[in-house]
Amino acid sequence: MHVVLIPGFWLDASSWDPVLPALREAGHTVHPVTLPGMESRDADRSGIGLRDHVNAVVRLVDELAAGHEPIALVGHSGGGAVAHAVVDARPDRVARVVYVDSGPLGDGACINDGFPAQSGEIPLPAWDVFEKEELVDLDDEARAAFRRRAIPMPARVATDRQVLSDERRYAVPVTIITSTFPEAAMRELMAQDHPHLRELAKIEDFEIVELPTGHWPQLTRPAELVEALVTALRPR
Repeated sequence: MHVVLIPGFWLDASSWDPVLPALREAGHTVHPVTLPGMESRDADRSGIGLRDHVNAVVRLVDELAAGHEPIALVGHSGGGAVAHAVVDARPDRVARVVYVDSGPLGDGACINDGFPAQSGEIPLPAWDVFEKEELVDLDDEARAAFRRRAIPMPARVATDRQVLSDERRYAVPVTIITSTFPEAAMRELMAQDHPHLRELAKIEDFEIVELPTGHWPQLTRPAELVEALVTALRPR
């Protein structure tokens, strides 16, 4: 299976390095993505919005689809919004989506309009901006390494509204790997029609897998994350 790995905010394709060997050993062809404007700290990201990130992954999916091998998307954090929009654009070409501490972002919503922007980009904020649950297992050494590698995000990627149009996206199977929010709490909020989980509730076939750690399991618990990914990507 082709596995397209979409990073979250402030990260490029290299953030997936810890999980690549095991995915390859499991027989998958992996495609970690560096999204537009995230090539380096010096990249021009002034005009880049959420749709630019979506379109970049759509183009990759179209290229891979020519080989007739199944395609799966894995989206971490804000990369989950990108993955969901790609499924909406190509519901007939994606076999499964895996959201890593993320989920499908519904039409009209934005990823996060609360991060402070500077000159059209969002640098990695101070750690106290994040919830304590997000920082579990991210010790001082890991935080320093993260900050050294962090690339500012195009501000519009965080604030642009999601645009979806094809309800066939709900038929594509989904795995949620949740690290910071228990499954029971997620399902309770879904039953209450919480707006953040309304789109997930419409998915016809989804599972929730708990991997307790912070918001960046590929950095804090890579062995456990790759085990969960390999399981999620097995033929059903």
